[in-house]
Amino acid sequence: MSNVNPYRKSYFDTQPDYLFPPYRSTVKRAPLQPLVQIPQTLSEITGPLFSAQDVADGDWDLTAQHAGEPLGERMIVSGRVLDESARPVANALVELWQANAAGRYRHPVDNHDAPIDPNFTGFGRVVTDAHGGYRFKTIKPGAYPWRNHYNAWRPAHLHFSLFGQGFAQRLVTQMYFPGDPLLAFDPMYMSVPDDKARQRLVSAFDWENTQPEYAIAYRFDIILRGRDATPMENPR
Repeated sequence: MSNVNPYRKSYFDTQPDYLFPPYRSTVKRAPLQPLVQIPQTLSEITGPLFSAQDVADGDWDLTAQHAGEPLGERMIVSGRVLDESARPVANALVELWQANAAGRYRHPVDNHDAPIDPNFTGFGRVVTDAHGGYRFKTIKPGAYPWRNHYNAWRPAHLHFSLFGQGFAQRLVTQMYFPGDPLLAFDPMYMSVPDDKARQRLVSAFDWENTQPEYAIAYRFDIILRGRDATPMENPR
């Protein structure tokens, strides 16, 4: 049986702690005992492999999944998935989910008093190309209240999930928008201890990919490991 090295731990202060009391649900779900590290075996790190054939042609376009177009500001979100040495990660399955323009998810447990858009499901997926690139067309989500504290509003954001070469290799993160005044009041965003690491969760306005008279573009590169890693929601 071959030896498999465990994944390296994240750099100090680049990832959120399990327990961050201002984010109230972490008080209930943070582990009370030290975590047990389980070595990864070959069956967990060598499959399944993803390719472009694993997603439908229209999965990248969240604005064209229904009979009509969704309400809201159209936007293009693109970027690259890179490793800690800035090398592209090809054939990574990237999933995106989000609220609609009114700040409501298409989910039965979302009881926010905002309209549901019949032409917007809020989910898409792509597989990265040979250069680690991905691209989505969607609408800008709205902020929404979440009752974590007094006058609590979540900033507009996108959720990203990334699968590597196996189901055990899954990372989840969030993308925010530049200049959002709610970021400073958001415990999820502020749970990342290092300011530079927090800034890596904020997308950049992308002039080159903005489409005239149609859609504004944002760029969001995702770095999987190392001192410049994108903060993730997964356990460290």
